[in-house]
Amino acid sequence: MKIASVVLLGLVLLLAKPTWAQTTDQSGQADLADVTGALLRGLDKITARVTTFLAPLAEEVRFGTLRITAQTCRKRPPEETPEVAVFLEIDEERPGEDGRQALFSGWMFASSPALSALEHPVYDVWVIDCRTDDVDSDLPDRLKSTNPDNAAGKRE
Repeated sequence: MKIASVVLLGLVLLLAKPTWAQTTDQSGQADLADVTGALLRGLDKITARVTTFLAPLAEEVRFGTLRITAQTCRKRPPEETPEVAVFLEIDEERPGEDGRQALFSGWMFASSPALSALEHPVYDVWVIDCRTDDVDSDLPDRLKSTNPDNAAGKRE
């Protein structure tokens, strides 16, 4: 049932053709150069620590035993209903074991984190925002990184 809900949401999003925050050139091609990554938040359920970190597009980041790769990040413009969608691939690499276990591959939505969520006994990961060349421009002051090149390690 959960998979059917995600597929249905995907179809609705494709058919509705929402305007995501990106510019288009004269040929109608989207310019995604300004999106540099996704701002994610993770919870370690054992220690109860919440960490906000940056996942640059197409680069692997570590959160505990998880290896997270953000493939793309889409954000609607401010005049529309707010929505941020990130396509994530999450694997787990456990110490003492060979290889990785694929845990999640799909879209996560900031407005509906439970719709398409990582199911893991120790970690939760959810989407906060897209990261653009405007360093943390849309974030509240308490979430802005002091070092724009590395937001990992920021904790609340």
